[in-house]
Amino acid sequence: MIAMQDGLRVLFVEDEPLVRQATAQSLELAGFAVLALPSAEAAMPHLDADFPGVLVTDVRLGGASGLDLLQHCRNVAPGVPVILVTGHGDITMAVQAMREGAYDFIEKPFGADRLTETVRRALERRALELENLALRRELAGQAAGTRIIGRSPAMAQVRDLIANVAATDVPVMINGETGTGKELAARSLHALSTRRDAPFIALNCGAVPEAIFESEMFGHEAGAFTGAGKRRVGKLEHASGGTLFLDEIESMPLALQVKLLRVLQEGTLERLGSNTSVPIDVRIVAAAKGDMEALVAQGAFRQDLLYRLNVVTIPLPPLRERREDIVPLFEHFTLVSAVRYARPAPILSETQRQQLMQRPWPGNVRELRNAADRFVLGVPEGGAAAKAEAADETTPLRERMERYERAVIADTLARTGGAVSQAADLLHVGKATLYDKIKRYGL
Repeated sequence: MIAMQDGLRVLFVEDEPLVRQATAQSLELAGFAVLALPSAEAAMPHLDADFPGVLVTDVRLGGASGLDLLQHCRNVAPGVPVILVTGHGDITMAVQAMREGAYDFIEKPFGADRLTETVRRALERRALELENLALRRELAGQAAGTRIIGRSPAMAQVRDLIANVAATDVPVMINGETGTGKELAARSLHALSTRRDAPFIALNCGAVPEAIFESEMFGHEAGAFTGAGKRRVGKLEHASGGTLFLDEIESMPLALQVKLLRVLQEGTLERLGSNTSVPIDVRIVAAAKGDMEALVAQGAFRQDLLYRLNVVTIPLPPLRERREDIVPLFEHFTLVSAVRYARPAPILSETQRQQLMQRPWPGNVRELRNAADRFVLGVPEGGAAAKAEAADETTPLRERMERYERAVIADTLARTGGAVSQAADLLHVGKATLYDKIKRYGL
């Protein structure tokens, strides 16, 4: 239930005791936490900028009116959605109130379903705004870059493994497809380690030309080669005391693999053109997107270096294998984009949520983040996304249906806080059927 799960609540104001009690009970039965009060004056002290919920108020109250309470809310808690309950003759006034900032209005008499759905939408908006606020604070503290988001069992294992080994200096190999978040995992390891206040240096081994790789990694002295006008400190020395992240380690030239192995064994390096050993203390986190054992068998990667680097291996699954993470990740990236581009964060419709879970996402999290940027900017999907969806049409129908069904069930369970009965009602299936599917899909 959204209110209980997220700590959100409904502040309900109604001066008629029986109506107040009956409406509060209806909201509670729908799963919302409710604080029911008899007057605007009683409600005002509960409202501030951090109020975690929505306000539902009758317009006509004994003392200050619902419109007075709306104005107070706009002044002290402008992000709190206000839903007005009106009589038939108050509709014109309610429409004007919406122009002045009210979220919605409900005309008396109203059914419980109408109220519940309006409150649910308002709470989803409030939850998004509160997360947006928290994210802004987090971005200001430079902590958002190490968050690993995902509610799938696979990502829970990743977080547990990172937490378990982060405080040690054990070498870690992160393995996963392009775009799965290997650098994010490496940064999370560094942020949770005792080296967190020292440098985190990233080097993409596949992006450095072989001719300058040795200088980039180990540094060089002035005059070591043509154009070396002054001493340069390499990545290994620069990262001393901290963490060096070697992405696409499988691309490292064989000759430099030998030198890196010697540095790791001895804890010292020699800059290019120097005979002086420089002591270093660096933790290596490597990342690869291929089968390293196969590369060793082909002679493309040294087995002794691999053994040195992958004392602990962290596998990052592709997005297609953890579809229950797609919507939470997309919503997070939407908030990040909204902050970056100073745009409002749009809310996904149910149709959009289903479409996101159906897409193949060959570019994994990186592709999903780009889609969130376009969503915030109002740019329509097309190009690579359309081609990817067309490519997915070659997947057998049964596999696509099962993949989609698993994602929908996982998403619904997450939205209901794991309440199977409520999830079964939302999905219009029997509880026994849903339990069978939960077991079959490993949820």
